[in-house]
Amino acid sequence: MTPSDASPAPTPSYTRYWLIALLFVITTINYADRSTFSIAGSAASEALNLSPVQMGFILSAFGWAYVAAQVPGGALLDRFGVKRVYIGAIVLWSIFTALQGFVGFIGGLSIVGSLFALRFLVGLAEAPSFPGNARIVAAWFPAAERGTASAIFNSAQYFALVAFAPLMSWLVHDFGWRSVFFFMGGLGVVAALIFAKFITGPDKHAMVNACELAVIQAGGAVSMEARVAGTKGGFSLSRLKFLLTNRMLLGIYLAQYCINVLTYFFVTWFPIYLVKERGLNIIQAGFAAAAPALCGFIGGLAGGILSDYLLKKTNNISLARKIPIFIGMALALAIIPCAWAGQEWMVIALMAVAFFGKGIASLGWAVVSDVSPREFIGLTGGVFNMFGNAAGIVTPIVIGYIVAATGSFDGALIYVGVHCVVTMLAFGLITGKIARLKID
Repeated sequence: MTPSDASPAPTPSYTRYWLIALLFVITTINYADRSTFSIAGSAASEALNLSPVQMGFILSAFGWAYVAAQVPGGALLDRFGVKRVYIGAIVLWSIFTALQGFVGFIGGLSIVGSLFALRFLVGLAEAPSFPGNARIVAAWFPAAERGTASAIFNSAQYFALVAFAPLMSWLVHDFGWRSVFFFMGGLGVVAALIFAKFITGPDKHAMVNACELAVIQAGGAVSMEARVAGTKGGFSLSRLKFLLTNRMLLGIYLAQYCINVLTYFFVTWFPIYLVKERGLNIIQAGFAAAAPALCGFIGGLAGGILSDYLLKKTNNISLARKIPIFIGMALALAIIPCAWAGQEWMVIALMAVAFFGKGIASLGWAVVSDVSPREFIGLTGGVFNMFGNAAGIVTPIVIGYIVAATGSFDGALIYVGVHCVVTMLAFGLITGKIARLKID
């Protein structure tokens, strides 16, 4: 018997909240795997004799693949459904993460080339994850709850460092930098097995009662299956052209790129900055990185809750999404004064404010769930994430060159802060009214 065949229950079962908690855990591991080399990087660079420019290219390798695979990854989700594609992705990125721990063991292989290739493969495998998250949220949550739900999984990017930066720093200190990759790879495989057991659409989930299913469907939820009934699923050039020429979407893409400049500074260079520029040891850097990350996590939840509150009060989705974004980016400008902060506690405090603001503003995936054409949510999420994560290519390399040229991170901090202003301009001048897109 499916939930739709059962008699309506007096109260909903709220299984969707358990599901978003699982999605949060998976996304936390996802981001922890991205940051493995930033935590292990200081020790690895000394052991492997890597220069700042080489580090910049290695750190950027994830971004090259992640960006290139977004459109194919989104199309795969639309074609084959979330469950199969997402589970396969978790297993693959976990294996490639673990393999990084073996770099340098085999003579004759380029260390830089091997690390670049493996991080590239991690990025390739992780490509369907966030478009998959967006589709799961669109399938499981009514519109009035999507801001909070999207904020929960998106805030995992901060919680990843809260939970794993101290742990990974301890592993580096006590067991060597290679242990980080072995541990995180094994954890990912275990997570894939758990995810496979519990992930499915709300209409097929054994824990969903008829009352909750009615709430979800009445709120405009979409199918989590491979195709929407009565439509052609998957990729087409006309659909891609539509997504690349719509003015509202172009503004959203630009804003997401700029927001992700802050993200990629944080998950790539920030721990290294604390060690190289501020003189902290690896254990101190791990705990210091966790403090701003915790503030980003709190900000991410606050932004989603605030956005959904504004939507209920105003019934204006543009105001509900844009107001938190403007407030958050204004706070994120606190990253710029770090260039002149003389003491470590001031840097951590300013970074905490900046990433609290960045968390508040991280509503891009809620916006994608709001505006994506129902027929190809996966493809829309893929294009959005492709543009946003181009920052993962540019940011590590630019910062690497800035540090190599100036011997300091001051210019890098200003470079990151300028993108907060561009985010506000993108939403203020380009995006216009936020509304669900429809195709003929």
